[in-house]
Amino acid sequence: MAYCEATVNSDLQDWGQTEEAGEKASLLQNPLTTEQLRSSSKREGDTPAYGAVFIVVNAALGAGLLNFPYAFFVAGGVVAGIVLQLCLVLFIIAGLVILAYCSQASSKATYQEVVRAACGQVVGTICDILIAVYTFGTCIAFLIIIGDQLDKIIGALMHTPEGDASVNSHWYSDRKFTISVTSILVILSLSIPKEIGFQKYASTLSVLGTWYVTIIVIVKYIWPDQGINIGDIPTRPSSWMAVFNAIPTICFGFQCHVSSVPVFSSMERPAVQRWGWVVTAAVVICLFVYTGTGVCGFLTFGSSVNVDVLLSYPSNDIAVTIARASIILCVLTSYPILHFCGRAVIEGLWLRYKGEDVDMTRERCRRVLQTLTWFFLTLVLALFIPDIGKVISVIGGLAACFIFVFPGLCLIEAKLAEIQHVDSASWWALVLCGILMVCMGAFIFGQSTANSIYQDIHK
Repeated sequence: MAYCEATVNSDLQDWGQTEEAGEKASLLQNPLTTEQLRSSSKREGDTPAYGAVFIVVNAALGAGLLNFPYAFFVAGGVVAGIVLQLCLVLFIIAGLVILAYCSQASSKATYQEVVRAACGQVVGTICDILIAVYTFGTCIAFLIIIGDQLDKIIGALMHTPEGDASVNSHWYSDRKFTISVTSILVILSLSIPKEIGFQKYASTLSVLGTWYVTIIVIVKYIWPDQGINIGDIPTRPSSWMAVFNAIPTICFGFQCHVSSVPVFSSMERPAVQRWGWVVTAAVVICLFVYTGTGVCGFLTFGSSVNVDVLLSYPSNDIAVTIARASIILCVLTSYPILHFCGRAVIEGLWLRYKGEDVDMTRERCRRVLQTLTWFFLTLVLALFIPDIGKVISVIGGLAACFIFVFPGLCLIEAKLAEIQHVDSASWWALVLCGILMVCMGAFIFGQSTANSIYQDIHK
């Protein structure tokens, strides 16, 4: 979830207006046959298939793992949660394969450029804006997670009894102070640099941290601590709308599509069929991790499970405290990477709008100004939005756009370009599949956004 390729608008001609700006690029102008697709790939990288699996897994796994037990509760139990995941996973894999096909056909190496080539300037600009909003919202969620986990860690260090509000009575243990100091000292300093070469180390830490959390949740279910408050364990959804309320969390957890295109482009012998096996293996790994965490966390606490499952455990549990520290470390290193993605998209939009040549002096000023504005806006919002569930419901809906809507639109446009095959059954099947994905994504986005607004109004 935190992986980002540092190649956004990397070509000099991408910084300004080109003759093809506003027009659909070669994907739709010159549809390619299978043999042409195989021979047209000039961006063969050096990432082996197993390495690509690891990168995709890292891109999907992240702090969203903490919300899956609550998503199982909202969905109505273990069976409903697993079935919902399995249904969504099919479309998640399909979207990743579609993006690889369109990337190879258009010779584009980033998600937004693939969408721009397939769907045109307007849809491409909308995609850029949504990526910026999504990464911005995720950064807010990360800061909220830091505050949540630090509250518990400080409570454990001060030996404060569970539920005692005195942990925040001191200025140095106040939530707003701890979030501000930690983020300013660590995150801001990591966000200002132009390059993010440290991302390979951050990726490793992120994966190890999430896997450790999964192990702890499973172990605590098998050997539960004394005194844990176990609520009712529902076995069926309370209503059909309850199932849909769990979808944003699942979409947020599995969203790796924005970073999948650079991964595909960096593979050895990039081929759509080979990529299909890569993403299937990666998504299955993520499915087991998320299901293990969701099922065990939900069965451990039942209806009393917190939106962030680690907050449901007592503060004095050493193993869980280590898990909290791991998540904080994961978030501290992931925020700058996501910020880099959002900043690169904003920079590309700005330069397209202005039509300027790249100027290093102006770039440096813009980068510092963009970073400071981004950072302090996310910090202020995180301080006054303590409920991470509200953020997840919004950015989870946006994640559905990247998983369903834009891949579906790309598939429809690619098939419409192959108008000579309109009579084939496979052509119609793929067009209908694209329409279904667009409708599903639009419904999930609209439902999750409307539900989030409804919940805010009635609280």
